[in-house]
Amino acid sequence: CVIVIKVGSKLCPLIGRVAGPISLTQPNDTPAVSPCLIPALAMGRFSMLQIDVPGQSQALVLEHLILDYNGTMAVDGVLNQDIRPALNSLAQKLTIHVVTADTFGAAEANLSGLDVKFVKLTNRRQAEAKLDYLIALGAQKSVCIGNGRNDRLMIKTARLGIAVIGPEGACGKSVSNADVVVSDIASALNLLLNPLRLTATLRD
Repeated sequence: CVIVIKVGSKLCPLIGRVAGPISLTQPNDTPAVSPCLIPALAMGRFSMLQIDVPGQSQALVLEHLILDYNGTMAVDGVLNQDIRPALNSLAQKLTIHVVTADTFGAAEANLSGLDVKFVKLTNRRQAEAKLDYLIALGAQKSVCIGNGRNDRLMIKTARLGIAVIGPEGACGKSVSNADVVVSDIASALNLLLNPLRLTATLRD
């Protein structure tokens, strides 16, 4: 199912349990995520993905996957349908969040049938809003995947940041902030489905 979280109205701490929308911004469009949202955002899922990387003092222990939509999962607003099986498989291990400005207004419909949480941002201070959302979930237990300039902060701060250079290109700052850079979203998702690929790339 797609859990819709719309921006621009009153904060609601029970995401996915009530009909009302929530906001990731204050009235002046300053990003804000209430601490009371953290357990609701997690939705009580206990699955996780653990990846051991030689040379790193701690294993990657991931609970959340935060995805950008346009340019990352979609081209010209159209979802890459080939990644649906990968997303469904990852949803068994990670809570998936799609956080986007939804430039083309088609993301929610295109994500129908997928077990993801859909978060629509306002048009201002998107990089900071995405970062606040990440921090509310827990940056050290999250992996972020994106390609745009507004993804640069969450990619830098997340425990694992992956930049996608697809048909729409990628912001240089997001690429330089990433732990791993891939050529398409399928490759990014397959890194998580096949953790030894990440081990090979990130080992010291």
